[in-house]
Amino acid sequence: MLRPHGLRGEVVVRLVTDRTERLATGAVLSSSVGDLEVVRASPSRDRWIVSFAGVLDRDGAEALRDVVLRAEPIADPDALWVHELHGCDVVDTAGRHLGRVAAVEANPASDILVLEGGGLVPLRFVVEHGAGRLVVDVPDGLLE
Repeated sequence: MLRPHGLRGEVVVRLVTDRTERLATGAVLSSSVGDLEVVRASPSRDRWIVSFAGVLDRDGAEALRDVVLRAEPIADPDALWVHELHGCDVVDTAGRHLGRVAAVEANPASDILVLEGGGLVPLRFVVEHGAGRLVVDVPDGLLE
């Protein structure tokens, strides 16, 4: 959470996911100050204005400043989750091993897989994924 918003306990939240259902009414998010239940959330530019149960005034909202919210993984077999990408072997469509994922960097156009050897592969080029393995269809010359 970034900061309080107004006088009624609302806070400004910046999501680092495209899964806006994380802020659905009744959703429970964990944090260093305990579980927080969403009462109401509405988009505001690139952020959200959120009300949590029991947070009724600006002082309560101020106590949540800079608190990191966490949620349980969503069961979605088609989704790629960052925590599952780390350590995956990356191969091209011909089966050639390109490297292992060392990190995932956020990028507005497409998150980027950072390979142990230094190669960078935009996530949008992943065409298949399974346990510990990603198949990518990269344009010629991208990793040369």
